[in-house]
Amino acid sequence: MRQRGLYRFAWGTVLAVLLGATACGDGSSSADADAGTDPVQDDAGQQPDGSTPQAPDAGLKPEDPYADEVVLFEPGDSAGFGQDRFPDIVLGPPSGLGPDNGSLDVLALGRGGKIVLRFTDIAVVDGPGVDLLVFENAFRVAGGATTYSERGFVSVSDDGVNWFDFPCASTDAEGGYPGCAGVATVQANPANGISATDPAVAGGDGFDLATVGLSRARYVRIVDAGDNRYGGTSGGFDLDAVAVVNGVSLGSGTP
Repeated sequence: MRQRGLYRFAWGTVLAVLLGATACGDGSSSADADAGTDPVQDDAGQQPDGSTPQAPDAGLKPEDPYADEVVLFEPGDSAGFGQDRFPDIVLGPPSGLGPDNGSLDVLALGRGGKIVLRFTDIAVVDGPGVDLLVFENAFRVAGGATTYSERGFVSVSDDGVNWFDFPCASTDAEGGYPGCAGVATVQANPANGISATDPAVAGGDGFDLATVGLSRARYVRIVDAGDNRYGGTSGGFDLDAVAVVNGVSLGSGTP
């Protein structure tokens, strides 16, 4: 009986409060004036339980200067190496091992193999000097200054339809294969702290959009030159990564 009396008292109190609120005007809430704020948060943004609310875009992938998607991969003869880790193996930063070692964190394109990569958060733009770096796994041959290289042709596009080709002398060994990818050794690696977006230290082969008269690019196409060494499942151009040197944020919803 005593407990039932308490329930009646509590219900009566709630009813009185509700009736009073209804009789006090237009029924609007005091929180309507600054809707969207949490009146119980303190100045530090914490909730009463000590937790901090997540930002509206929490969980979204942060912007980075590396390729985000593989749009197309057409392997050629002698391709196969790295496909067990595809596509992640060509996305993200390079895994350079310095001038005397070729990284195994690569995808072999095979003879005439082709790959198209897309940037979704940061686009390449024409800025001072090198705008884009392409990383293969070239290495210096032991006992000399000769570099073992497997060349590739590089093209860029902003819409994935109209392509602009960088000139590449893939058979000009004496001239150092000017304009080709797959020539320079790679130093940049997340483990050694060398920046993959600084052409002065990163290694890899640099490309300037001004060379092909393009102001912005969101797609990069690499095609094995067809005149490298082939055999087994590791022939042709070995792609490690691509990185934006001069870029602009695409932001959310940018086509």
